[in-house]
Amino acid sequence: MKRIVLPEEDGITLLTLLKNKEKLSTRTVKTLKYRAGGLKVNGEEVTVRRVLHSGDIVELAVEDRDEDRAESVVPRKLPIKILYRDAHITVCNKPPKMPTHPSHGHLDDTLANALAFLAAAKGVPFVFRPVNRLDGDTSGIVLTANDRISAGRLFETMKSGEIKKTYIAVVCGVPEPMSGTVDAPIARADFGILMRTVSAEGREARTEYNTVAVSADGKYSLVVLRPLTGRTHQIRVHMAYIGCPLLGDFLYGERSDMIDRHALHAVRMTFPHPEDGRNITVSAPLPDDIAAVCEILFWSKE
Repeated sequence: MKRIVLPEEDGITLLTLLKNKEKLSTRTVKTLKYRAGGLKVNGEEVTVRRVLHSGDIVELAVEDRDEDRAESVVPRKLPIKILYRDAHITVCNKPPKMPTHPSHGHLDDTLANALAFLAAAKGVPFVFRPVNRLDGDTSGIVLTANDRISAGRLFETMKSGEIKKTYIAVVCGVPEPMSGTVDAPIARADFGILMRTVSAEGREARTEYNTVAVSADGKYSLVVLRPLTGRTHQIRVHMAYIGCPLLGDFLYGERSDMIDRHALHAVRMTFPHPEDGRNITVSAPLPDDIAAVCEILFWSKE
């Protein structure tokens, strides 16, 4: 990456340029500091303390190198839909029952493997850089960065709350009130690595919700949710906390004959593009299993 120092940037340090102007994450800056040829001004290797002058040419060695590439991500042809893609980002509609990234027992059936296959087909290097993650059983939108700079910028916008996510879920019972905000801290449960719980010792967690439909028997609700923070299992924990666990959620509720996973789908995301800041909005249609449940519980004309 190359860019020219502008007249209004005369006299600032390289660190200020990287953090305040280019919006790079601390992690990205640290990587550039310690890699050979990572930071150059007018062709000379420099430190982040270098004072810049109008017309200086700044070079950042942000290209992926062999040590950056995830050799363990095996390319696999898997069913995913690309919702939006350009040189900087890729937005996918992750199907249910697909983990986001490889882990023990899931080395070749993840979203990362699917994207690695698409990259290999084009003959381009692949580094998996998910900006958000979804549980394996949660379907919907996953935003990934195609390069180090975009990843750092999107990470900062995530931290600042500029990435807006909307989910739709089928829950057991009817929330009371039907719309509101669950403001309850979440911590790791004492009795398991995976499970989370509401706890006064936990981290701040807030979720907005709005009930949009109730089944004829009053046993189920269709709810739109907007997490204002990003804790593990946040929506699942918060809905169970108010007495309305997700349909099919074996961990925080109980299994269901209507669906073989928890009924949660990331349906919409709005975020600033990492290159020019323009707002991008993507939507992912309901998957067949949740649509079938909705047809039975909320949309049936009988």
